[in-house]
Amino acid sequence: MYDFNYRRPDTLDEASELLRDNEFALLLAGGMTLLPTLKMRLAQADDVVDLNGIGELAGICEDGDSLVVGAMTRHADVAASARVARQLPALAALAGEIGDPQVRNRGTLGGSLANNDPSADYPAAVLGLNATVVTTRREIAADDFFLGMFETALEPGEIIRFVRFPIPARAAYAKFPNPASRYAVVGVFVADTGADVRVAVTGAASTVYRHLEMERALSGSFSADAIDGITIDPADLNDDLHASAEYRAALVPVMARRALARAGG
Repeated sequence: MYDFNYRRPDTLDEASELLRDNEFALLLAGGMTLLPTLKMRLAQADDVVDLNGIGELAGICEDGDSLVVGAMTRHADVAASARVARQLPALAALAGEIGDPQVRNRGTLGGSLANNDPSADYPAAVLGLNATVVTTRREIAADDFFLGMFETALEPGEIIRFVRFPIPARAAYAKFPNPASRYAVVGVFVADTGADVRVAVTGAASTVYRHLEMERALSGSFSADAIDGITIDPADLNDDLHASAEYRAALVPVMARRALARAGG
């Protein structure tokens, strides 16, 4: 690990000030990715800005027909929240399947989204529910947030404050987990908003994406039968030691059907 200055601000304004004009500063949320990366000298920072002292970044509340989750809210807190279980049970179930207890008690919503690991679970919920990522500078629609592998629309110095999840008529998530990391080899989030249907796929490609063909089919009938016959082209899917592109292509419709079954479709 390279030397760095450790900063622990108490407010968002203080954190933003530490990031201003400091291109070599890194944000620390749960640290599930950042700390191993620093230890292995795969990243270097002049300053590590720890967001754990900023109380306003954590918490869960309702706002009209939306559920608002703070960026520093732990996975375990989302999974255990009675409010989330009541209003958006698919999100609570997803959070409860992330990693292991150690990861769930340290990892955060905002950290997961900012990192945008191609096999992370939360991006599927954000994209599948058409959520809005609210930062210190603006609001970013889910469709505009995820740009590529470990790449998002966040600009230097921009901090995620919270995510606004619209409450759907019904939704569910199903994944085929890596047995060691519990990351999604393939995960599919389906949501029926009442106005449209969204299907988000994680783990299969370089970043989370919407499956438009399934969305069109499910708009006519929100059931597993509606996606019978839909096949996935493996050409642009991940191919690694965990699973071949062809295997992931076969898993996508399987996970979609399981998600639909959980959602009552």
